[in-house]
Amino acid sequence: MTRIEVFAGAEQRLKELGIQLPVPPARFGTYVAAVQMAQLLSLSGMLPTEGRGAKFIGRVGAEMDVETGRQAARLAALNVLADAREHLGSLDKVTRIVRLGVSVATSGDVRDQPKVADAASQLLEDLFGKDKAPCRMVYGVSSHPLGIRQALC
Repeated sequence: MTRIEVFAGAEQRLKELGIQLPVPPARFGTYVAAVQMAQLLSLSGMLPTEGRGAKFIGRVGAEMDVETGRQAARLAALNVLADAREHLGSLDKVTRIVRLGVSVATSGDVRDQPKVADAASQLLEDLFGKDKAPCRMVYGVSSHPLGIRQALC
């Protein structure tokens, strides 16, 4: 017997999961949040901010642990989704996510960047389904703007 899974649209999934997207974040420089060419929407890198303020400050392995890093990754992903919705009008217009880049500010010998990035990946999978999951690049950095420890690009 074959099992066929019908996945609700992203907007419906947001409601089912009880997720309310934040207001798209204010810009921290001279750049645009999104550029669309034909059917491809490219989004600028995103920080885990609320309004114009940093929600998470520090580095994994120093001031923050992996679980806090996961919370930061999820917030940055929510901010990306808010920008995408603002540009597209609805997340139901997303037909595929191509790439997810996650940079994690770490100290010393930390090697848990993939565990941190999994929080953003899981959110995208929960909303869009496994068939729209992106390829992913995760890397550790020594710092981010505003002292933030997590960024999505």
